[in-house]
Amino acid sequence: MELSIQSLIKKTINKIIVPWYSLPLIDRWLLGQIIPPMIFAISAFTVISLSVGVMFDLIRKIVEFGLPLFLALKVLFFSLPSFLVLSFPMAVLLSTLLAYGKLSSNSELLALKSLGIKTSRIIAPAIALSIFMTGLTFYFNDNLVPASNKLAEKTLRAGVGSSFSGEKGKDNIMFSRYGSRINASSKKPTKINTYLTHIFYASWYENNVMTGVTVLDFSREDFQQILKANSARFDKKNSSWIFSDGSIVSISPSGETTNIQFKEYTYPFVEGPLELAKVPKDSSEMTLKQAIQAENIYKKTGNLKEVRRIKVRIQEKFTLPFACLVFGLIGSSLGSKSNLRSSKSQGFGLSVILILIYYVMSFIFSSFGVKGILAPIFAAWLPVLISLGGGLYLLRKSSSF
Repeated sequence: MELSIQSLIKKTINKIIVPWYSLPLIDRWLLGQIIPPMIFAISAFTVISLSVGVMFDLIRKIVEFGLPLFLALKVLFFSLPSFLVLSFPMAVLLSTLLAYGKLSSNSELLALKSLGIKTSRIIAPAIALSIFMTGLTFYFNDNLVPASNKLAEKTLRAGVGSSFSGEKGKDNIMFSRYGSRINASSKKPTKINTYLTHIFYASWYENNVMTGVTVLDFSREDFQQILKANSARFDKKNSSWIFSDGSIVSISPSGETTNIQFKEYTYPFVEGPLELAKVPKDSSEMTLKQAIQAENIYKKTGNLKEVRRIKVRIQEKFTLPFACLVFGLIGSSLGSKSNLRSSKSQGFGLSVILILIYYVMSFIFSSFGVKGILAPIFAAWLPVLISLGGGLYLLRKSSSF
């Protein structure tokens, strides 16, 4: 038994060590200069962001609402992945800037260049590590973050009660449906199919039940209906909604109105409102697959602003991880300039400035995409392309020294 455990450990170690020693010596040396400051940077940025984003709020809930310390630590742990995905790109920038800045100040990069090694070859390990961090960030952001955020919310709700952490539900559900209208006399659909035919509104959704429901039916020409009910639930078997305790007001072409009260009423309508209610409010709680499904649901509602917003968020699922590659190129190119003599404090300050510029630019372009000024794909990717252009410019400048 002991021999089998030892052999398993030995095989595991070999799987890690053999690929490492198969790398060229220069790559192992440069990666050895980058990885330690990257681990430090990830830890530093994560602790800072966790403190500002979660920790202070948890301390307040412990003191004011009696949140148990064990549950607070669980919430902190479940919140960790969402802050790690923000720390990864920033850590790549700081670590490459510090590592190459140190090598530059010690004239080690100058020695490599004197041997005929190009700057692009010198920063190749940093780019490879940045690509790895890009994939790791995408995996975290698409798989771990949505699940961990839900667990953090569930744990917090269990600890302090729904009155403080927010109930598990959704308010103000509004679903619009477009299509053709039925002619009141011929009972045939009109040729134009872009009419607004229904507006479905619910004040609250929870546990597959809509409450405070109002449906405006414009599907027939010159004849409208207003349906109001205390609650409604969707019957998948019959593809219809079952309304409880409500009334139907019908307005005829002549203007006459009729009011019918009911205890239960079956109304044939699509499942769209229920699908819309299940869409998370925050895109950080969605995987890429869920975000694409949400886009299709919003298209059914005809809400163009929400469609643009979710399209931008889908693209940002890719651009957020891609920031690792952008920052890796900028940090290594800027750090490898032979005239750069930066201390750790200067490197940290420069990193903060570059990070601030990038994310402010991303926020501005993202807003343009949601408002329709730019196409969503351009709104999400322009900051990346601009920053990549800046990184290539810095690389070219550093190669000329």
